[in-house]
Amino acid sequence: MTRKLYILNGSNLNMLGVREPHLYGSTTLKDIEQNCLALAETLKFDCVFRQTNSESVLIDSIQEAFMQDAALIINPAGFSFGRIPVLDAVKLIRRPVVEVHITNIHRRSEEYRHSTISVAATAVICGAGANGYSLAIRAVDDLWGDQH
Repeated sequence: MTRKLYILNGSNLNMLGVREPHLYGSTTLKDIEQNCLALAETLKFDCVFRQTNSESVLIDSIQEAFMQDAALIINPAGFSFGRIPVLDAVKLIRRPVVEVHITNIHRRSEEYRHSTISVAATAVICGAGANGYSLAIRAVDDLWGDQH
C-alpha cells in the first residue's frame, strides 16, 4: 500500500523569504517544498505539495486528499482564523492531520492566536520555523503507525 501525504499551504506563504522575514525567516516555500519532498520520499510517502491564496482551491485540495485516503499536513496561514469551510473540509480526513505554523501563534497578537483548524488536527506544530514541516512529516509517519 502506498501512503499518500498532502502538504497544503494557505494564503501568502508563496511570499516566504521576503514577507516579514523577522517573523518567518529567509527560507522560501520552494526550499521547504524541496526538503519536504526529500524527507517524504525517504519515509516512503507519495507526497503532493501545494500552495494557494484561494480558499476554494485549498478546500478542493483537502477534498482531493480525502478522496486519496491521504494524511494531511496543513499550514492554513490566514485561513486558520475563523474559516469554517476549511475546517469542515479538514474534518473529512481519516488519516493523521498535522497543522503547522512557522511562528508560535500563541505568542502573537490576539487575532493570530486561535486557529479554528486545530480542533480537527491530530497534532499542531507551531513556532519551530520552517523546520516545523519536517517535524510534521515525522509526526505523520509516527501517527500512521503500522498501517504501512
